[in-house]
Amino acid sequence: MITGEIKNKIDKIWTDIWAGGITNPLTVIEQLTYLMFIRSLDEKELEKEQFEALTGEKQPKIFPQDEEGQSMRWSRFKTMDPRKMYDIVSNKVFPFIKSLNGNSESAFSRYMQDAMFLIPTPQVLQKIVTGLDELYEYDIKDRDMQGDVYEYMLSKLSTAGQNGQFRTPKHIRDMMVRLVEPSPDDKICDPACGTAGFLVSSAEYIREKYEAVMTNEQWEHFAGDMFTGFDTDRTMLRISAMNLMLHSVTQPHITYVDSVSKQNMISSKYDVILANPPFTGTVDAESINDDLKAVCNTKKTELLFVALFLRMLRKGGRCACIVPDGVLFGSTKAHKALRKELVDNHHLRAVISMPSGVFKPYAGVSTAVLVFTKTGSGGTDKVWFYDMKADGYSLDDKRTPIQENDIPDILARFHNLEGEKDRKRTDQSFFVDKSDIVANDYDLSINRYKEVVYEKVQYDPPVVIMDRLDKLSLEIAEKMKELRGLIGE
Repeated sequence: MITGEIKNKIDKIWTDIWAGGITNPLTVIEQLTYLMFIRSLDEKELEKEQFEALTGEKQPKIFPQDEEGQSMRWSRFKTMDPRKMYDIVSNKVFPFIKSLNGNSESAFSRYMQDAMFLIPTPQVLQKIVTGLDELYEYDIKDRDMQGDVYEYMLSKLSTAGQNGQFRTPKHIRDMMVRLVEPSPDDKICDPACGTAGFLVSSAEYIREKYEAVMTNEQWEHFAGDMFTGFDTDRTMLRISAMNLMLHSVTQPHITYVDSVSKQNMISSKYDVILANPPFTGTVDAESINDDLKAVCNTKKTELLFVALFLRMLRKGGRCACIVPDGVLFGSTKAHKALRKELVDNHHLRAVISMPSGVFKPYAGVSTAVLVFTKTGSGGTDKVWFYDMKADGYSLDDKRTPIQENDIPDILARFHNLEGEKDRKRTDQSFFVDKSDIVANDYDLSINRYKEVVYEKVQYDPPVVIMDRLDKLSLEIAEKMKELRGLIGE
C-alpha cells in the first residue's frame, strides 16, 4: 500500500509537468510511462551485466556498447546537465526505444512506433527524472509497490475518453474478480481493456491466492498467455502494457482490435471475461460482426459487447461485466433479444445493481454488474439480485472513504447462494424465478421485483391540529405585541 508521503512525491512530479504546460492527464500519464519504461530497460541491462559478471556467460545487450549507446541509459543521463539530458532523451533515447519494436520483448515496445516525446523543456524533464529516480531509489521496494504507484497515477485520469471509456475504480474491479474467481490455468480477457485494470486485478488475485502452489508451467502461462486485452486507442494500449509489466505480466497479449467488428473473429477461447465496455458509443453498422447482429441487431456498443462476451467465452466460461441500467430494462427489440439470450440460452447468475455515484467524477450513470456462465443450453432457473447501496466511498464527486460498504456482504452472499433461498423481496438481496423474469418481458431491473414496505403514518384528528394552530397563533400575536412595545420604547 502506498503512503501519503509517496502520494505527495507523485503529486509533486505531476505538478511539475502541469507547470510545464502539459495539462491533459492522459498525456501526463503517457509521458511518465515512457520514462518509467526507459528506466526499466536500464534495470534489465544492469541485471544482465550482474549475471554475466557472476557466471561469465555472455548475455544479449539492450543498449549498444559504444559510448553513445551507453549514454542512453537512465543511470548515465540522470545526473547530466538538463540541456544535455534533454538532447539525449529526445534525440537519441526516444528514437532508440521506438526502434526496439523490431525485436520486441514486450507488448509495450510494440506500441512505441507512434509515440511522441512531449516534455516541453530541459528543466521539466530534469524535475521528472529526479522525482521518479527518488521514488524508485527510496520508496518503490518491489513489483507490487510499482504497480500501486502506477495505479495511483492512473487514478488521476478523471475524465472519460472520447469513446466513453473511463477507468473502473479498483475496489469495483476487485469485487468482480472475486465474483468469478479466476484460476492459474484460466485464459482471461478484457475486450475493452483501457488501462488493463481488470487484467491487473486478476493477476493480483491469482498471485495472492495461488502463488505458493503454482507450477513452473502456470507461472509461464501467467507471464504471457493468461492475459489478453483489446482496445482501439493506442495510448491506452501502451499504458495497459506498462501497467501489466509492472505487475509481473511480462508478455501480455495487448492488441489493437476493434472488438465488435469483423476484424475480431475470436470464438470460444477464454475461460474468464471481465470488462466495463463503452456505453455511449454506436458503431458503423457495416463493420459490426454478423455473429453479434444475429444475437441483437443493433449499433449500441453496450449490447454488442455483451453478445461478444458470449461468443468469446468457451462453454463453462464465466463473465462479470458492467452495463448501464438501460440494458436491464430497455424496450427495443435488441435489448429484449439480448436479455432473452442470457436468460434462456445461458446461465445468468446475478444482477448486482450499483448506485449512480460509483463512476463519479467521470459520469453519474446508473450501472449494474451482470454475472453469467456461457452454457449454450440454458441453466437459468432463478437469478440472484442485490441492491448495492454503498461501496465504501461517498457517492459525490469527491469519493471520500466512508464506513458503509456492501461489497464484503455481496461476496459473502454470492459465494453462499444456498443461504439466500429464504430471503424476501423486501431484503437487500433475493432470488427471482426465471418464470417471473419471462413474464416481465425479461426485465432485469431490480426495481421491477423489489418490494417496498410502507409504514402507515398516524396523524392526529383535525380538531387537535386546529387547536394546536390556534395556540401557535396566540403565541405569535403575544410575541408581536412584545416586539412592538420594544420598538416603541
